[in-house]
Amino acid sequence: MAEAAAQDLLLAAAFVSDAQYNRNIPFKTSPEAVRLYQLYNHWMMRTATYFFIFLNLSLALFEEPAVYPLPFLATSVLEVLCLLVFLGRLTHFAKVTLHNVFWKDTKNICIVVAILLSLTDLAIYGVLRLYDVRSIRWSRIVRPIFLINFAESRQIRRAFRSIRNTLPEITYVFLLFMFSLLMFSLMALKLFGERNLQTAEGLPYFRNYLEIVFDLYVLVTTANSPDVMMPAFDFSSWYALFFIAFVIINTYIFMSLFLAVVYNNYKKHLKNEIRKLAYMKRRKMIEAFNLLKEEEGEQFVVREARWKQLVKLVAPDTSSSHRELLLRISDDEQKGFVDKKSFVQLADLLNIQVVTLKIRRHPLACWVPALYGSAPSRLLRSVVRHRAFVWTYDAIILINAIFIALDEESPYISYAEWVFLAVYVLEILLKVYTYEPREFFGKTQFWNWFDTLIIFAALTATILNATLKSTMKYNSQQILDIVFILRVLRLIRIVDSIQRFRVIMNTLINIVPTMLTFGGLTLVVYCVFAIIGMELFHGKIQYFPANSNTPHALECGNPALKDSLFARGKYCKNNFNNFASSFIVLMELTVVNQWHVFANGFANVTVQPAKLYFIAFHIVMVIIIVNIFVSFILEAFFVEYSLEKSEVETAIEQKIQELGMGVQEDELRDEQLLDNMESAEHELEGEGGTKPQSKGLLFKIASKRYRTVDALLQRMFEAEIPLEEEGPSFEEILNLSPTSAVPRSPSSESAA
Repeated sequence: MAEAAAQDLLLAAAFVSDAQYNRNIPFKTSPEAVRLYQLYNHWMMRTATYFFIFLNLSLALFEEPAVYPLPFLATSVLEVLCLLVFLGRLTHFAKVTLHNVFWKDTKNICIVVAILLSLTDLAIYGVLRLYDVRSIRWSRIVRPIFLINFAESRQIRRAFRSIRNTLPEITYVFLLFMFSLLMFSLMALKLFGERNLQTAEGLPYFRNYLEIVFDLYVLVTTANSPDVMMPAFDFSSWYALFFIAFVIINTYIFMSLFLAVVYNNYKKHLKNEIRKLAYMKRRKMIEAFNLLKEEEGEQFVVREARWKQLVKLVAPDTSSSHRELLLRISDDEQKGFVDKKSFVQLADLLNIQVVTLKIRRHPLACWVPALYGSAPSRLLRSVVRHRAFVWTYDAIILINAIFIALDEESPYISYAEWVFLAVYVLEILLKVYTYEPREFFGKTQFWNWFDTLIIFAALTATILNATLKSTMKYNSQQILDIVFILRVLRLIRIVDSIQRFRVIMNTLINIVPTMLTFGGLTLVVYCVFAIIGMELFHGKIQYFPANSNTPHALECGNPALKDSLFARGKYCKNNFNNFASSFIVLMELTVVNQWHVFANGFANVTVQPAKLYFIAFHIVMVIIIVNIFVSFILEAFFVEYSLEKSEVETAIEQKIQELGMGVQEDELRDEQLLDNMESAEHELEGEGGTKPQSKGLLFKIASKRYRTVDALLQRMFEAEIPLEEEGPSFEEILNLSPTSAVPRSPSSESAA
C-alpha cells in the first residue's frame, strides 16, 4: 500500500511538473517510465542536449571553408559524437513515450531522418575525399533540424507553426504586392526605356524589364533611394511623381499591410495554441489531483501532508517557509486539506517568482551598536535614504557627462575625473553603510551590482593607467579605451533614477528571455542561408589588405567587379568564404541598407539569377520573420508595460501580496506558519524602514518577470481566450473523475 502511494505521488509530481513548464509529452505511467521521464527532463540532460546541438552547428566554423581549419578526421569524430548523443536522447524519449505515439510524431521522424542523412553524407564525403574528389557537404543544411525538433525547443516549433499558419494570408498580400510591382515596372519601362537615360555609372537606365523589377523591389526597401530616381528626375521633375506614388503605395501601404496581416494572423494562431496549452495544463493538474485525492465529506481533497510531499518533489529547492506560504494560499481557511479548485492552481503558484528575504540587522549594528545607533549615524543614514540624495547624484552624473565630452588632455579635466571617481566611491560606501550589505547586493538588485562594478572597474583601470604613465611614460591605448567606455557607461545610472526610464528598462529586461525564441528562429534561418551562400559564392570574392599588390586586389580578386559599386565601396570583406563571414553578410542584409549592392556584386561574379538568393532571404527574414518578431515584441511589451503602469496583477499574485509575511524561522514548528505577519508593501530598509525583526523573513513578489515563455504567452492572452470555446469549461474540468468520459487530449505536437 505504501509503495503504491509513493508511486502515485511520483506520477502526480510528473503531471504537476509538466503543467508548471507546459510540457505535453504523453509519457508512460509505469514507475520505471516515470523515473526515466524525470531524468529526461532534468536540467543537466537538457543543457547537455543544447550543448551538443550548438556544437553540431558550430562545426561549420571548422569545416571547409573554415574560419579555424581542423582536420577532417577531427570534425568527423565530433559530428559522429553529436549524432550519437542525439540518437541516445531520442532513444531515451522513445523509452518514456508510447510507441504508437512516438512514431506518429513528425518531429521524431525528422530527427531520425536527419541523423541518417548526416551519416550517409559524411560517409560519401569521406570516401570521395580519399580519392581527391571535391564534393558538397549537403547534409549541413539539415543540422538546424536538431535545434527545431527536440522536445525542449517547443517555443521555436511554435514560432515555425505560426509562420506556416500565417503564410496563406501573407501569400495573398504578397501576390497583390507583386502585381503592383510588376505593373509599376511595366510603366517604368514605357516611360523611361526609350529616353536613352543613363545611371551615374554610365549604364543604361530602365531598359531591361527584369532589372527594372529588381530595382523597384529594392526601392520598396528604400535601400537605393533616391539614387534610382535621379536619372529620371534630372530629365524631368515631373517624373518624381511616379516614384512618389510608387513609394507611397508599395513601401508605406503594402509593407504596413504586411505587418498588419502578420500581426493579426500570428496573434490569432498563437491564441489558439495557448488555448490548447491552458486546457492541457489543467488536464494535467486534474490527473495529479485524481491520483492523490481522498474523500472529505461530500468532496474529494488532497491532505496537507500529501500536498507538502508533492510540492517538495516538484520544487525541491523551495524553502519550507515558502512551501508554507503556498499552502496558506491553497488552504486559505487552514482546514488541513486542499480542495480541487485550489489544487489546480498549484502550477500557476509555482510559476510566480517569490523571493524569501531574511530580515537581518546591519553588521555594524551588531559589532558597534553604540556608534551605529548614535544620533550622527542616524542622521547620516536618513540623509542617504532621502530623495534629495538621489537627486544630488543625478546632477553629479550630468555634470560628469559634460566633462566626459570635454578635452581630457587638459590637466583640469584629468583631475576632475579623479574627483568624480572619489564621489562615486563615497556614494557606494554610504549606501553600504546605510543598507544591510547582503540585501543591497542581493540577487535581484541589478542596478546596485551594475553601479558598483562599473565604478570600481573604472577606478581600477584609471589607477592602472596612471601607474603605467608615471613609471613607464606610456599610455596603454587598450586601458584608455576601457576607461572611456566605463566612464560613458556610468551615465546609464540615470536610467535607474528616473521612474519612467526604470519602468521601460525593466520591461525590456523582462521580455529578453522571450526574445530568445526568435533568436533561435533567426539562427535556424541564418544557418540555412549561410550554408547555401557558401556553396554558391565561396571563393568568388576575396579580401586583400589595402597595401596588397595582388592582381585585381581593388576588384576583390575578381575582374568582373571592376568599376562596380561593390568594389568602390570596399565591400570585399563581405563574402561567403566561411561561416562567420556569411553570418555577417546575412546580418547586413537583414539591416537592408545597401543590400542591392551586395546582390549586384555577387550576381556579377556568378550569374544574374543569383539575385534570387538575396530576394528570397529578404522575403523570409525581413518581411516574414522580422514582422512576426515585431508582432510578438509589441504584444509582450504592451502586456509588460501596462502591468508596470497600472500594477495589474492576477488574483494569485494579489493573494501572495496579501499574505506577504515575516516568519520567525526559529519558531517554525512542524512547518506551521506563524501569524506574526508584516505587510509586504513596505520596503526592506532595516533600521530606518520596517519594524526590525532580527530573525524574520519577508515574502515578496520578486518582479513581474515570467519563469517561462509560455507563462508570458498565457498572460498575454488570458483575458482574451475563453476556454469554454474549446473543450470543457474550467468548472467542467474540475468535476471530472478518473472514469469520466473526457475529450481526447490533443497530441503533443498540436497542443504545443
